[in-house]
Amino acid sequence: MTGRDALYHPFHLCPPESLERFLARYDAIHFRDYMAIQLTPLSGTMAYPDRMGDTYPHLLEEGRIVQGHNVSGPLSAEMDARIDRDLKDREWREIFHLALRHEPRFRRGFVERNEEKVLAPWMSDRWLAWPVTLADLRQMSRLKLDPERAEALEYGMMMVKTSSALWYTVKLCQRHGLEATTDSPAHDRLLRRIIARDRLELQAFLLKSGSD
Repeated sequence: MTGRDALYHPFHLCPPESLERFLARYDAIHFRDYMAIQLTPLSGTMAYPDRMGDTYPHLLEEGRIVQGHNVSGPLSAEMDARIDRDLKDREWREIFHLALRHEPRFRRGFVERNEEKVLAPWMSDRWLAWPVTLADLRQMSRLKLDPERAEALEYGMMMVKTSSALWYTVKLCQRHGLEATTDSPAHDRLLRRIIARDRLELQAFLLKSGSD
């Protein structure tokens, strides 16, 4: 036993090969429930309500998997401010955009593997210089949008989903004394940017392909 527990991020499900290696490193792996963000009373995101314990009930019973961390619903004022810090952070935005352009593992957080071509409208570097806040996105979500503004809203929502997932990671790890662990290099870089920028006390671990 290692005496360490970790929270897997940023997703609520983990590939079997990663789970096996995480369990060799930690006593237990915590998983958030699916994330469905309520941006406004009439708009938000959706997700499948499945859980890791559905696939590995024996690990759940043994306490090697811990689940039930809720990350759905309206965003708090504190979360709003944190997301806006990411949206205004040039370095965070650059990490996000380059990952969206070049890393299939990151893109599959938004679309299925065979649907990645639908991300083509957001490959341009012009999105790096696009000034946007959470208030802007809320306002856009209330309007009937032309195709160009609809593309902008979708790009903004991809950033919001990424940022909020990372901030829920920070919140849960700090609350429960967990390490943040992932098998997604881009999300690890984004989280480490947040940790460095905001001077947070948080341990982060990246499970690298083919190594510990």
